[in-house]
Amino acid sequence: MATIDLKEAIRDIPDFPKPGIMFRDITTLLADPVAFEEVIDRFVEKFADARIDAILAAEARGFIFAAPLAIRLGARFVPVRKPGKLPFNTESFQYELEYGTDTLEIHVDAVGQGDRVLLIDDLLATGGTIAACVQLAEKLGAEVVGCGFVIELDFLKGRDVLAPHDVFSLVHYDSE
Repeated sequence: MATIDLKEAIRDIPDFPKPGIMFRDITTLLADPVAFEEVIDRFVEKFADARIDAILAAEARGFIFAAPLAIRLGARFVPVRKPGKLPFNTESFQYELEYGTDTLEIHVDAVGQGDRVLLIDDLLATGGTIAACVQLAEKLGAEVVGCGFVIELDFLKGRDVLAPHDVFSLVHYDSE
């Protein structure tokens, strides 16, 4: 099976959201069914033998990739959301941002003791959001078996924040 260059399916937008930032836009990848399917296929290939019970993703772009991957791996899809968005009892985790804090929540019964979970998101930058998801999963007794990303901004060293967890990214950028 031939594979495609996913980097070619991602649009670069200079100076967004502010001057000096190169924004990596996945909407062009999502608009290309072949590229989108390639992303899911590559994640399946990587994690097919990992015995995943649940796939967690933080809102919102992580949902796009985690839901179809969960179906393909026969796993539960678990949304991790901002406060007040989940209707049942939740566990929350507050984490530091560059300027302030943020909070994520998960249903208390979404994962439990011994569940093997995979975390999926569109982008690994500084790692703060996924590190918060790791904390939530582990707080509920789950074992994090890996973290998967479509894009990794290597120069921000987000994978260091996620150590010792396995980090797998499909596309790497070495600089802004």
